[in-house]
Amino acid sequence: MYAIIETGGKQYQVREGDEIFIEKLDAEGEITFDKVIMVGKDDGIVVGAPYVDGATVKATLLKNGKAKKITVFTYKPKKSVKRTMGHRQPYSKVKIEAINA
Repeated sequence: MYAIIETGGKQYQVREGDEIFIEKLDAEGEITFDKVIMVGKDDGIVVGAPYVDGATVKATLLKNGKAKKITVFTYKPKKSVKRTMGHRQPYSKVKIEAINA
């Protein structure tokens, strides 16, 4: 069984036991995702409009962290304007415990 959930403005396909990196959540311990877009079962799929009624996905927060640094370089040609910045995107690592459909 798998599900497609929406969190942080993105959609993720998850199965029980998966560990995924999502946009940072301000939560601790157990998390419940109620924005389930689709649930795939052995006998077919259930698609919501826009979400599946009564379906939830339970997950456990493993850690919050920051991704590797990326370098952002901006410039304006012929103007001698240059700027270098760095960015580290915050994330939450969660483990999917159960899919309730």
